Amino acid sequence: MQGISRRGILTSVAAAGAASALPQWAWASGKYPEKPVRVIVPFPAGGTTDVVARLVLQKLGELMNQSFIVDNKGGANGIIGTGEVARATPDGYTLLFNTAGAQTLSPVIYKANYEALNSFEPVAMVCDVGFVVIARKDLPANNMDELIALAKKSDKPLSASSGSSMISLITEQFKKVINVPSIINAQYKGTSPQMQAVVAGEVDFSFDSFVSVEMIKAGKVKALGVIMPDRAESFPNVQTLKEAGVKGMEFASWAGMLAPKGTPKAIVDELAAQVAKVVKMPDVVAKLKAYDYVPQFKGPQDFGKRVQSDYERWVQVVKETGFKIS
Repeated sequence: MQGISRRGILTSVAAAGAASALPQWAWASGKYPEKPVRVIVPFPAGGTTDVVARLVLQKLGELMNQSFIVDNKGGANGIIGTGEVARATPDGYTLLFNTAGAQTLSPVIYKANYEALNSFEPVAMVCDVGFVVIARKDLPANNMDELIALAKKSDKPLSASSGSSMISLITEQFKKVINVPSIINAQYKGTSPQMQAVVAGEVDFSFDSFVSVEMIKAGKVKALGVIMPDRAESFPNVQTLKEAGVKGMEFASWAGMLAPKGTPKAIVDELAAQVAKVVKMPDVVAKLKAYDYVPQFKGPQDFGKRVQSDYERWVQVVKETGFKIS
């Protein structure tokens, strides 16, 4: 479990004080929201988190008869935007739509100004997110065996783009698993720029969170493998890394909503109840599956358990691998 620091205790006390000072309407059922809600996505527009957030928030706004406005605050592997929500007034009008990397991994490998769970109220997990290995269209490799062979024999080191802490860790683990430390891990400010780097030929390949689905279908990049329990519905001919014999690459992410610590339970529960309805909508399910995201609703309690277990896993993985950001 995460240790509770003196700063964490003081933060919790301050949050509790702020919550108790909230006007009565903030607690009353049926009175929230009375004005537009700002939802920070800590990555640039067009990435995994942004795509899911906009899909869910449009429907949420319709159900709750109020605007939920996406505010993209990219940078520092999600730390900037995530930290801003952690420090926001816990009144339900500043929320976070995040992914596992920024929420649970960044606090392990960076000096983040928030804690994975103790700085937030989990609201709702929306979906599970896998990863697809994409390569520039003219790279002389069409599957994982050929990519690994190329990485080992190439006179010039191959390069891979990373747009989040999770994908950076996946890339470093891949280098270790195939024993090719020369692969360059090029850092970008989000999963959309990371994917565009492959399309533009700036890098050779990337571990992408299926933001590239349309680019793959259009032939602008090619899919070499997927990190999922089973093959992706969109690309049934592309092997999983496990099928390709690449071991030690069991990674998974998610997308979900959180609120600042101390946000009233009535607001958290109301948001969760409405998100649960959104995740069951046939058109939402269809759009999530079109990106090979797996609809998977978890309410505040179960989502909190997922956040905590992910955090504990990354603490262990980072300790065992010695993973560091250069």
